[in-house]
Amino acid sequence: MAADRTHRIDTLDIIWRYLLILLNLQQVVDSLWCFCDPCHDTISNSSCLAKEGSKCFAAIIAKVENDLPIEVWSYGCLPPESTVLQCQGDLVPHSTPQTIACCDWEDHCNRDLRPTFIERSTTPIPGHRTSTHFDTTSKIVLCVSLLFVILTIIGMTLAYQRYCRGGPMRPQYIDEEDQIHPYNTGECIKDLINHSSGSGSGLPLLVQRTIAKQIYLIKSIGKGKYAEVWKGKWRGENVAVKIFLTTEEDSWFRETELYQTVLLRHDNILGFLAADIKGTQLFLITDYHDNGSLYDYLHSHTLNAVDMLRLAHSAISGIAFLHAEIFGAKGKPALAHRDIKSTNILVKKNGTCCIADLGLCVKYISETNEVEIACNSRTGTKRYMSPEVLDDTINRNHFESFKQSDVYSFSLVLWEIARRCVHKGIVEEAQLPYYDYASNDPSFEEMRKVVCVEKKRPLVPNRWSSDPYLSKMAKVMSECWLHQPAARLTALRVKKTLGKIKLDMELTIKQ
Repeated sequence: MAADRTHRIDTLDIIWRYLLILLNLQQVVDSLWCFCDPCHDTISNSSCLAKEGSKCFAAIIAKVENDLPIEVWSYGCLPPESTVLQCQGDLVPHSTPQTIACCDWEDHCNRDLRPTFIERSTTPIPGHRTSTHFDTTSKIVLCVSLLFVILTIIGMTLAYQRYCRGGPMRPQYIDEEDQIHPYNTGECIKDLINHSSGSGSGLPLLVQRTIAKQIYLIKSIGKGKYAEVWKGKWRGENVAVKIFLTTEEDSWFRETELYQTVLLRHDNILGFLAADIKGTQLFLITDYHDNGSLYDYLHSHTLNAVDMLRLAHSAISGIAFLHAEIFGAKGKPALAHRDIKSTNILVKKNGTCCIADLGLCVKYISETNEVEIACNSRTGTKRYMSPEVLDDTINRNHFESFKQSDVYSFSLVLWEIARRCVHKGIVEEAQLPYYDYASNDPSFEEMRKVVCVEKKRPLVPNRWSSDPYLSKMAKVMSECWLHQPAARLTALRVKKTLGKIKLDMELTIKQ
């Protein structure tokens, strides 16, 4: 409260100072500057400032010196009490004849006055204004304009100060998950996105800033090496808030850049809502999915063949979409994920998957045949790295190399999914790939030895061969984790194969 009171006092002080300046300006605007010669109370060079109600004058005094008549000219500012008397033609007693002419239509108007002894005319010389009405109106307009400009500056200053004080707020938390956010105005996030460009770049940027400042964080739902994910609420709807570590600004920037500049609106790509920086926190706000990651889902659920193929087909559909280049006004470049793993794949309510965490994506620009690699310190997950990445033989100038590496990583995800499929009452427990060959946090050398030197792959249980769908899954994954990158299936080929298996199964069930 004390800070707010001080802020209000500062604001009133600023306004008062501006008003004083305006009053001074008003005085200067309303004053009349006259040419003076000789000058007695000179304010500036050969000029005097007439008082309110005064006029400028030019006068001639007739004198006789050495028996010769001479004229003495003088210019200056008349005192207010002398203006009416002298300038209306009433002679003031003088010991010598004199004549005078007055004016007030503009500054230094008396410089060109030519009074004569024949008549005292206050008629301005041709080309000058005869009325002061326009001068008064002009002064009023000028003062109003100055007042408007000053008030505008004050308003902008106050708005900027308020933004600087209130902008980078700390996260806000609520305890009850079902509490409705006070900003719930009836328009949901889906409607806002549908009303935007539809390019998949989330909400309009101004709305993104609004969302980031209005979100309430509920609870932490995951924490990794590079970021922490929170469940939040905005307008009564659940959202996921990924808060990056301050050292991972490059990853946040890369993911934000991709979402905001590339068409990524797809059922199997995590929906992007907004991105913002609050203080030192880097926020990425996306759709929220109750089931969490595929890794968590597989640890808490067993699958039947339908579930297994739904998860696998939807996940590869998202990867195939990333890999594909779309031409046209709203097209997209080809992208490679580079960090495919079960924790970077989320499970939606309908049992399908969507791909998340695009911070390591590689972009292919076909017009220049350029591979744009993200500049950040992240290197991916060692357990899921392909042989060519582990032994550093991958061709970084060839975009297909990164796509082939993604396919290898996905084959390990397929293995994780298939293990949880129940067949004849038997199912394996959820495990990470190479759990029986490597430690919990393997090093590069450890994984390179297992994958590249010993050329081991995850064990395929014998029971899979007796199930028509598990056996087909085993065949697909074995063709995706081949040691030679060029021999692996493409993401599109895997998508079509799994799609055909899924369709055959659905037809069989209907029959």
